[in-house]
Amino acid sequence: MATSATLTDSSPRPARRVGGEGSVTRAAILTAAEHVMRDEGYAAASTRRVAARAGLKPSLVHYYFPTTDDLLLALFEKGAAESDAGLEAALAAPDPLRALWAALTDTSRTALALEFMALANHRPGLRARIAEHSERMRARQVTLFDHALGERLAAEGACPAAGLSVVLAGIGRALIMEGALGVTGGHAEARAWVEAWLDKLAPAGAPRRD
Repeated sequence: MATSATLTDSSPRPARRVGGEGSVTRAAILTAAEHVMRDEGYAAASTRRVAARAGLKPSLVHYYFPTTDDLLLALFEKGAAESDAGLEAALAAPDPLRALWAALTDTSRTALALEFMALANHRPGLRARIAEHSERMRARQVTLFDHALGERLAAEGACPAAGLSVVLAGIGRALIMEGALGVTGGHAEARAWVEAWLDKLAPAGAPRRD
């Protein structure tokens, strides 16, 4: 796999774009790269393999993404934008707490997320970008918990909002990652506990606090 400063430096940088960002061809390349990573693993996501999946010449892939690392980082940014949109939709929902819990246990991008986590072990720049994105998403969640549950959390002596975000994300991640492996022991009980706990702190159907 080609290596560029984009993923190997400790400071993440935006992927270099040569072709137009709104190009249909660029979008097709990213879709092909997503399919290759999801179906065959990140090690298979070479420029040549992605080009074949997209039905394009490798030189055209290089036109939009000079290196494989540029392509992979652009693919991560695409997924990050989709995650951001999902989080914002959850926060704007009539019942944002349960919408957020549903988002935290959504399995639609499990395979791709696991591949990026594995890839990040070998790419410090990508690891830093994943960490930065996760911190930003967590800050948005903490804002929601503080706003919706702050007084109840204090009255119940429960976990503070920042810790609650970690707990729910951790449980959601465990359910997703273990489920992908076929491990389901305790999953129903964990889901029931979270849902009962949310019912106690914020009864379903209660008007949202804006």
